[in-house]
Amino acid sequence: MGQLLRVQNFNVSSDGYGAGVGQSLERPFGHADPGAMFSWAGATASWPMRTDPGGSRGLDDYLTRDYPRNIGAEIMGRNKFGPQRGPWQNHEWQGWWGDEPPFRTPVFVMTHHPRPSFALGETTFHFVDDEPEKVLALAREAADGKDVRLGGGATTIREFLDAGLVDTLHVAVSPLELGDGARLWESPEELDDRFHHDVVPSPGGRVTHHLFWRR
Repeated sequence: MGQLLRVQNFNVSSDGYGAGVGQSLERPFGHADPGAMFSWAGATASWPMRTDPGGSRGLDDYLTRDYPRNIGAEIMGRNKFGPQRGPWQNHEWQGWWGDEPPFRTPVFVMTHHPRPSFALGETTFHFVDDEPEKVLALAREAADGKDVRLGGGATTIREFLDAGLVDTLHVAVSPLELGDGARLWESPEELDDRFHHDVVPSPGGRVTHHLFWRR
């Protein structure tokens, strides 16, 4: 199938929001509680930040383990990178992830205010002001034959969906409502005209997995 553009393990509320309002340095997801949103992945045996033995197996664990497989580059929106808006006021801010970001690939951050690229560990961040098709072309070239992951947030994923560029999509829907924020959809069935769509409850009951692949 060539290089795929994949959305993996993206979490939304039951009313379709990937993040709440009021994003800040202290609250990357605004008024949303990331602990509630991501608890299904954190409970798995393959959760990369697990420090104690154990953890669940089954589908949740498979999806967590599959996250880095064959990924050669990542695309994200500026609000996933950080909370600043408008022209960059602080180039010392280098993202939420510290000295060793988890991506370990080139990352293309979509922004109307480019800034110089920089590397942290095995991850290099590039800042690009362009339309989805051109950003995807840059990411595919950098991925060196591997797939590209579309990391979010919801607004960025929706841009690529509306442009017809996403090949596979996995969204975990949490049983909580946010009421406002960055919305991926009003209903997952919105995508059924373009994608095959399977719905699988999490074995632990924490979320419902929606799996889409292009028709």
